Amino acid sequence: MNISTFVVGHAAAIFPHGDIDHETLPALRAASDALPPDVRTVTWAMDQVPFMDAAALHLLHEQRTTARRRGRTLFVRGLRPQHHRLLTVAASVSPTMDFLALNRCR
Repeated sequence: MNISTFVVGHAAAIFPHGDIDHETLPALRAASDALPPDVRTVTWAMDQVPFMDAAALHLLHEQRTTARRRGRTLFVRGLRPQHHRLLTVAASVSPTMDFLALNRCR
């Protein structure tokens, strides 16, 4: 897993390159945790993520919770068909987690 992070002003973008699974979570969390405190908008660009499993659901839920707590806006873009299928299944199993909101991201 390679992770590129860009910060411009109060906006940040995180670009994972590779699968998101349990083994890659620590590096992804570290990339997010390393963002400057004055960042107000965080975009996760999933264009280069060929596969993600339930670990990605945990990551996205954590990111949404952290964004709310820090007064940030979270965007997820570049979701692939496999990502959409995973989010759809997750939403049907756990509707209170609001994975459908993430599934509307393109």
